[in-house]
Amino acid sequence: MKKQFLFLLLLVSSFGIAQSLNDYKTVVVPLKFEFLKSENQYRIATLSKFNLNKVGFDVYYSNQVVPDDINRCAVLNYDIVKESGFLTTKLHITFKDCYGKIVYQSQIGLSREKDFQLAYTDALNKAFASLYELEYQYNGGTNVALEEKPEKREKPEKREKVEKIERVERVEKVEEVKQSIPATVVVNKSLDPNELLYAQPLAGGNYQLIDSKPSVVIKIYKTSDANSFLAQKGNQQGILIKKENQWFFEYYQDDKLVSEKINVKF
Repeated sequence: MKKQFLFLLLLVSSFGIAQSLNDYKTVVVPLKFEFLKSENQYRIATLSKFNLNKVGFDVYYSNQVVPDDINRCAVLNYDIVKESGFLTTKLHITFKDCYGKIVYQSQIGLSREKDFQLAYTDALNKAFASLYELEYQYNGGTNVALEEKPEKREKPEKREKVEKIERVERVEKVEEVKQSIPATVVVNKSLDPNELLYAQPLAGGNYQLIDSKPSVVIKIYKTSDANSFLAQKGNQQGILIKKENQWFFEYYQDDKLVSEKINVKF
C-alpha cells in the first residue's frame, strides 16, 4: 500500500512539472555544455535548437539578444546533463526558470554507438522523445511569475493605424516567402556526393539522413535486405542501395532511372 502511494505521489508530481512547461514560450540554449570541450561540439547546440523549434518553442542561443519585451522570468534556460555509463552515452535535458529551479527534466537518452557524433546525436534524440510525448502547447504563460511592466496605453486612432501597418507588413512578408520558395524544394535537387549525411535511428529499424544544418534530407525504411532501403526524398520515392561499399539513391524520373551517389554515415 505504501509503495502504491509513493508511486502515485511521484506520478502526480511529474505531471505537475510537465504541465508547467506550457507556461513558457521562450528558451535560451547555451553554445557550450559542461561535458564538451568547445562550442557546438558535435553540433549538439544546433541539434537542440532544431528539436526545440520542432516542439514549438521560440529559441535563442546564449550569444543572441532576447527581445526586451520578453520578461526574463518568462524565459527557460536549457541544459544537457551527461551521466556516467560504461560503454554507453547517457544524456538528459533540463529546463530551469529564472531562479534556477528545474521546471522539467527529461528521461535519460541512452546510446551504445561508439562514434561520438552518432552517440551524442542518438542519445539526445532519445532524451527529446519524452519531451515530444508531452505534446507541449503554450498556454499564454498565465502561471509564470513575471515582473510586471507598466502598461502603455495608445490612443485608438494610433492603435488602428499600427494594426493596419502590421497587417500590410504580414501580407508582404507572406508574399516574399512564397516567392523565395522554389517550386520543387527537394524533389529535383541533386544530392551532393561529397556532403556527409548522418543516419539518425527511428523506430522499427528505420532512419532519417540529416545534413550539417541539421535538416532531414532523406527518410529510409528497412527491407529484408540489409544493403537496401526504401527511400523518400521530399516527394521523390525510390531506394537506397549499397553497391561496392558505396550508397546510391535511385529513382525513376521521366521513365529514366536516376542514380545519385551519396555519402552516408550510419
